Amino acid sequence: MNCRPLLLPFFAIATSAVHAAPPVTLTEAEDRLRVEIGGELFTEYLFKGEERFFPVFYPVLGPGEVPMTRRHPFEPVEGEDTDHPHHQSLWFAHCDINGHNFWAVQPHGGRVPGRTVHQRFASIESGEGAGGFVAENQYVAADGTVILTDTRTVRFIAPSDPAGPRLIDIEIAFHASHGPVSFGDDKDAGMAVRVAYELQAEKRDNEKKAMVPGTGRLLNSEGVEGKDTWGKRARWLDAYGEVGGKPVGIAILDHPSNPRHPTYWHSRTYGLVTANIFGKRHFEKLDDPKAGELVLPEGETVVFRWRFAFHQGDPAQAGVEGLFKAFASE
Repeated sequence: MNCRPLLLPFFAIATSAVHAAPPVTLTEAEDRLRVEIGGELFTEYLFKGEERFFPVFYPVLGPGEVPMTRRHPFEPVEGEDTDHPHHQSLWFAHCDINGHNFWAVQPHGGRVPGRTVHQRFASIESGEGAGGFVAENQYVAADGTVILTDTRTVRFIAPSDPAGPRLIDIEIAFHASHGPVSFGDDKDAGMAVRVAYELQAEKRDNEKKAMVPGTGRLLNSEGVEGKDTWGKRARWLDAYGEVGGKPVGIAILDHPSNPRHPTYWHSRTYGLVTANIFGKRHFEKLDDPKAGELVLPEGETVVFRWRFAFHQGDPAQAGVEGLFKAFASE
C-alpha cells in the first residue's frame, strides 16, 4: 500500500535522518502489526479483538530488549500491581467525549464504555531506518453511535547508534465527521503510557495496604520531579530507572504545534504518565467544569503529535532535551 502524497515527506524525514540505522519491518496479522528493528521485536500494535476497547502498543521493548511498559493485563506477573485494567501499555483514550467514556473498560463516572474501533490501514511501510503506518478509527459509543473518527500516522525510528533511543512518533488527527465534538475537561484523558513495574516511583504493598517507595523516577523539562510533576505543564516528561538491572527510561515529548502546548501531565508515581491538555480544571483546581474543554465544530479536524523515546540511562545521559529540540524542529 502507498502513502497518501501529503504523508510522504513525513516518512522521508525519518529515513534520511537515520540512513545508517537497521531496517524497520512491519508485518500485518489478523489482529496486530508486528514491528521489528533489525529482525528483533520492538513492539506490536494490537488493533482487533473482543478485549480491545482501543488500539494499544504492547509489548514495547527498549534498548537491550528491555520491556518498557507494564505487562498487566496482557501477561499478569505475580507480585506486580494489577490496578486500573484500562492502563494498557501505550495508548490514547479520553473519558468524556460528547459525554461518552472512551477511557475505561468498565463504567467510569457513570458512563458505560465505548470503543475506539480500527477500520483499516491506509498504508503500511517498512524501510531502512524507519517504517510506519496510517490507520483510521471510529469512536463508537455503547449504543452504537459513531461520535467521531481519527487518522493515526505512526512511525518507528531505529537508532543509527546501538546506544541511541528507539523512537515512536504518533500523530493523531481527530475529525468531527459525525457532528460537533466536545473533549470534556477531565484528568483521565490523553496520550498515555503505563510504565514497567520497575520504573514505578511507588508500588502498592498489599500487606500494608499502602504505597511504598519504588525504584523509578519522574522528571519533567522544567526540572520538577516525582509526584510534583502531576498537573504541571512541561515540554516533556521522563519516567526512568532500572529494568532488569539496566538503566533505561521513557521520555514523552509534546510537539510545539499541539494545541495548548506545553501540555499538562497526568503523571502518577504508580506508573501512569499521560500528556493531557484537557484536565485544566483538575490540574489548576478551578471551579469551571469546562476550563479544559476542547470543542471541535462539525467538519473540522484537530491534530496532535507526540514522540516517545525509549532510551538508555537517565534523561541527561540520554540527551532528552536535545531529542525534544530535534522533534520540535520537524
